[in-house]
Order: sequence, then C-alpha cells, then structure tokens
Amino acid sequence: METFPVIDLEKLNGEGRGEVMELIKDACENWGFFELVNHGISHDFMDTVEKLTKEHYRKCMEQRFKEMVESKGLEAVQSEINDLDWESTFFLRHLPVSNISEIPDLDEDYRKAMKEFAFQLEKLAEQLLDLLCENLGLEKGYLKKAFYGSKGPTFGTKVSNYPPCPKPDLIKGLRAHTDAGGIILLFQDDKVSGLQLLKDGKWIDVPPMRHSIVINIGDQLEVITNGKYKSVMHRVVAQPDGNRMSIASFYNPGSDAVIYPAPLLIEKEAEKGQVYPKFVFEDYMKLYAGLKFQAKEPRFEAMKTMESTINLGPIPTV
Repeated sequence: METFPVIDLEKLNGEGRGEVMELIKDACENWGFFELVNHGISHDFMDTVEKLTKEHYRKCMEQRFKEMVESKGLEAVQSEINDLDWESTFFLRHLPVSNISEIPDLDEDYRKAMKEFAFQLEKLAEQLLDLLCENLGLEKGYLKKAFYGSKGPTFGTKVSNYPPCPKPDLIKGLRAHTDAGGIILLFQDDKVSGLQLLKDGKWIDVPPMRHSIVINIGDQLEVITNGKYKSVMHRVVAQPDGNRMSIASFYNPGSDAVIYPAPLLIEKEAEKGQVYPKFVFEDYMKLYAGLKFQAKEPRFEAMKTMESTINLGPIPTV
C-alpha cells in the first residue's frame, strides 16, 4: 500500500531540495494532500494553541453541543443521518479584515495565540504557493497574485471539535466534500484520528502526527492548474471515544479575484486545451454554499454556463 506523503520542509535548504520538491509534486498530482513536518512553527507554540483550544471547548462549547444533541435526539438515532455533522465549530476571519476581537467567549490569551498562529500560517501558505509555482513552472508569486483580487486574499480559520459519538456508523463527523478555496492548512489532534481522503475509490486515513500541519488542495488550485492538481473528497469519521480537535485555516482568493487556468499551463498542454472556466471567486462560493456535500464537477459546469453570460475583466495584479 502507498504511504501517505510526509514532507520535511527543513530539507528544502540543503542537498535534499530536489527530492523534497519531487515529493511535493507527486503529492499535489496524485494525492491532493500531504503532511508537513519541520514547517517552522514552534512545537511549544502549537502545544499552547492546542491547550487553549481544548480549554475553550470545555468551558464554552461542550455544554451547548450536548444540548444540541439532546434537542435533536441524536443519541437514539436508528438510521443514517445525511444532513448533519457531529461537530462543534466556530470561525475566525483574519484577512482582509480580522474579526478576532469580536468573537465572544475567547480569553485574551487564546485571542492573542490564534492571531499569532494565523500570522504564521499565512506566511507558510504563501511559502507553499511559491513552491507550487516552482514545480508548475510558473513565475514566483503567480498564485498569490491570482488570489489577490482588489483587497488581497481571504484567510480564515474553522476551529472544530468532534466529541465522542455514540453512533459513529450512522452520523459522520463531517460529510464528504472537497474544499472550495485555495490551499488549506490543518493542525489536527495527534491522538484522536478521523480524517480520511478518497484515493482510487478507497477511503484512506490521514495519519495523526504530533506537531505536523496537513495541507490540502482546494477547488481554486484545481482550476488555476487546469486540473494538473486536483482537490480531493475528504471526510471526518466520528469516533466512539476521545474528542478530536481540528484547526483548519483556509488561504483563499479575494472575493472579487478572477480565477482561471494559468495561460502558461494551457500552452504547455496545448492538446488538452482550457478545461476549466473563468469566474469570480465570490460567485463560486455562492454556488458552493448549497452544494458543498456534492461532487465538484457540476459546480465547474455551472460556472462555465455563467462564464458565457458575463463579461469578466482582466485579472487584477498586486
């Protein structure tokens, strides 16, 4: 069986650079996911973020989740639930404007830690986008520019907890989907597993590793690379024991960014032609909101139909 790709970013600076770049290329083309170690974010700091996140859940969210479960009678379900996820979440927005000071119930220490964590993840996301540019033969900064829009990229974090579930065979932690945006950086629990991706028709576990950051490709990178890199269906399987923490940060295009396949990549594969449409990211997100848990292909087809009815200007540059 193939081994899930784990990439040591520290090796980029030495003789192993070529090998690391090849591993990233293979992961993007064949997995849509990879796991980063030695990514430059301090382990002690990650431990602090994890501790504060778990404390916040216990203090502010656990009781609310229990009340929701009780009100919906979820502990006694007898058949599969297809319209609900077994998760407790809240969202933070970092770019273009942060809302972190407006989120109620966050302790000052937690607020500060999440602000700093987001800043470090933003830098890591931009570093990774440039590594992808290098592998794709695009000029440095191309992907960041493609995401930019008029106000810069959008960047936000979904903080989730997946408590123990009495009926994990009937209720998913999070139903299968692809991510709509650009590049996703996940700090997941290293003790309680649950994240799986679909590869060659089989569900494969994304291994929990201490202090790693899991990376996955979103729909927008599939479009920009004209299908060379693909977003992949993934899900969270609820577990009967343990509370799984998940901090997923989404580095996405700006709302008015115009997304389309990179012309250079179309030239390189002339016989393939342009497979994906040109659209405004915000329009894609409006469509995605109602179709998140369905296949992505009809979303791309719907954007093709829209493309012929609207006039899109040139891509804004930084």
